[in-house]
Amino acid sequence: MSRADHILVIDDDADIRLLLQAYLLRHGYRVTTAANGNILHDLLARGARPEIDLVVLDLMLPGEDGFSLCRAVRARSRLPILILTARGEDEDRIRGLDLGADDYLVKPFHPDELRARVQSILRRARAYPETAPGEPAKIFRFAGWTLDTVRRELRSPDGTLISLTGTEYRLLQAFLEHPGAVLTRERLSEMVYARTPTPYDRNLDVLVSRLRRRLGDGGRDPRLLQAVRGQGYRLASTVEPGP
Repeated sequence: MSRADHILVIDDDADIRLLLQAYLLRHGYRVTTAANGNILHDLLARGARPEIDLVVLDLMLPGEDGFSLCRAVRARSRLPILILTARGEDEDRIRGLDLGADDYLVKPFHPDELRARVQSILRRARAYPETAPGEPAKIFRFAGWTLDTVRRELRSPDGTLISLTGTEYRLLQAFLEHPGAVLTRERLSEMVYARTPTPYDRNLDVLVSRLRRRLGDGGRDPRLLQAVRGQGYRLASTVEPGP
């Protein structure tokens, strides 16, 4: 029998914690709740992927806020993060994504929508395991960079290992599998987030900006990940796939 996914809900609102705990338990998840980030720090100290499969994290926490916690997770782990934000707080939402959150949900929300986001994030995480022993390596080489899709390792031209979040990795792989092609925001969003973006959804644009910085391409005139006005984005580099 497979292990039920374990969700950590961090929110200072006791009513929300109880609601989400009851709802997620009813749908077969294991759930731990907390009013602050202390438990998250304790879990991170035990290893890169400590017995938690996903964190539902409120950004506006007293004391150490969700931004700081998100940063702490990304410094040590690829643990998926779904952030909760207040309605209309676009800057907070973008900042959370920029710090490495996988997706966001705006309060107030319907529990069914949260479950759909949780399922989507977990499905994507399982589709891109951190290692796959025994499988032949698949390597992409581009502009001096190397991506190993088995080890999920990105190395810079000087050999430095660059850490990627799950969404950054999926976005880079999408570009590498379609070199030179213009990929629309809608298509990229489907490939990375498994959903179509809403008209004012900035997730994809923030993610592209984040990946550009990882690739040292974050200036005013990006040369690798180029925006095509009114269409989308393209990888402006040849790609050499290999075993």
